[in-house]
Amino acid sequence: MAAANNKRTALIAGSVALAMLGLGFASVPLYRIFCAVTGFGGTTQRAGEEEAAAVKTGTRPISVRFDGNVDPDMPWKFEPGQVVQDMPIGTRKVAFYTATNLSDKPVTGVASFNVSPQAAGLYFKKIHCFCFDLQTLKPGETVEMPVQYFVDPAILNDPDAANIQQITLSYTFHVSADQSAAGKVASKTLDPVPAAR
Repeated sequence: MAAANNKRTALIAGSVALAMLGLGFASVPLYRIFCAVTGFGGTTQRAGEEEAAAVKTGTRPISVRFDGNVDPDMPWKFEPGQVVQDMPIGTRKVAFYTATNLSDKPVTGVASFNVSPQAAGLYFKKIHCFCFDLQTLKPGETVEMPVQYFVDPAILNDPDAANIQQITLSYTFHVSADQSAAGKVASKTLDPVPAAR
């Protein structure tokens, strides 16, 4: 009887451990979905062309400040091409960042991003952004990376965000876990030149 109780307890404990492990793996994607829907933690929103075209430009000005960083393990230089852009709320704007691969091999990077103050995240909408995709740079390559965005006029109806005068858009580039694109670039540069016939 004691052996049966021990077996049952071990089975329950094992089941609880597996459930906790599953929740651990699910927590990151679920947290990302939560942030994307609510703007929590300064997570910006995505907007399609139709939504962007329907936005009416307001008269109240707002400014956007740009910030660019790299993870300590990332061998890139990454910085905004402009410090601040001023515009009426609802105006569609394009800003550029510049990235340079300082290493001697191709590197694929992924950008994390947020805005501050955090309350602005729900109203900062990106139409097109380099951050939507992985970016691969060849050794020594420099590229301009655009982001097209607008600040939704609905911000003026939110008592927690209506008085915001400036929003800071911040990106940090990290080395992507997926380096397959960098591997393809490297293999192309290392392919032997075919012998002349």
